[in-house]
Amino acid sequence: MTKITRTDIIEQIYANSSVQKKDIKTVLDLLEDSMKNAFAEGKNIEWRGLGCFEVRKRKGCDNARNPKTGEKLSVGERNTVFFRPGAELKSLLGKN
Repeated sequence: MTKITRTDIIEQIYANSSVQKKDIKTVLDLLEDSMKNAFAEGKNIEWRGLGCFEVRKRKGCDNARNPKTGEKLSVGERNTVFFRPGAELKSLLGKN
């Protein structure tokens, strides 16, 4: 499985539109900032056709270990972002 980078996305949008790369980068920066701010406020993001980004609480753990040193740690409760794909994305992925 290969990965696609932010630069690859900018190049794809640039190749398929008449928008300048700097403008595409600006829009992606604004989108990223908006998403980060929403997650920091505990808000979920629903993106029709793609899926839902949800902020969920993860339980803490008193028996965690540092894998390098083996030292016992206590990890507190924290928020994490989960992605739940939408129906369109699920059906697209099911075709492979």
